[in-house]
Amino acid sequence: MKNGIILKDVIPFILWFSIMIFSAIILDFVLHFFDIVFIGRYLGFLGTFTILISFFYSLKKRKLIGFGTPKGLLDFHEYLALSGSIMILVHAGIHVHSILPWLAILILIINVASGLVGKYILHQANQTMINRKLKLKNSGLSDEEITKKIFWDTITMDSMKKWRKIHLPITYFLGLFSLIHIISILFFN
Repeated sequence: MKNGIILKDVIPFILWFSIMIFSAIILDFVLHFFDIVFIGRYLGFLGTFTILISFFYSLKKRKLIGFGTPKGLLDFHEYLALSGSIMILVHAGIHVHSILPWLAILILIINVASGLVGKYILHQANQTMINRKLKLKNSGLSDEEITKKIFWDTITMDSMKKWRKIHLPITYFLGLFSLIHIISILFFN
């Protein structure tokens, strides 16, 4: 297990994701420290717009637009969705006073995490699994022994392969909560 997927791929992802969340908290703190909190309001607009632009990848995948390459638009999607998410986290800050913003923040964090699982962990973990199987096979172990040695890695991979089943519905819920938030701001402010 010392070269397993959890230690080699999942833990570094968790650390990287934590750094992303921490950076949003630090940025929010800086805005409060310098008493320029009003910038957070505009980061909400900018973050939402940035995330909406990132959906060009989804439109390309569904053949609704003709420009761009899938790989280029996927890279564009990942960069814009991540930076837009950080802006929205800063926009929300830690001072929300109702259930809808808290649900939206939770869904945003889950959505970013599920997208990053698909981007980073799944590909890297699959390569780790292939390398580990090959190394065990070259050491002379039988297929049955290899299966026993990589049991937990196989279970981890099977769980991670279901990331789209989480990512897409969460994206729709996030869009719905964002729309409700925007409409409520327009009507009640």
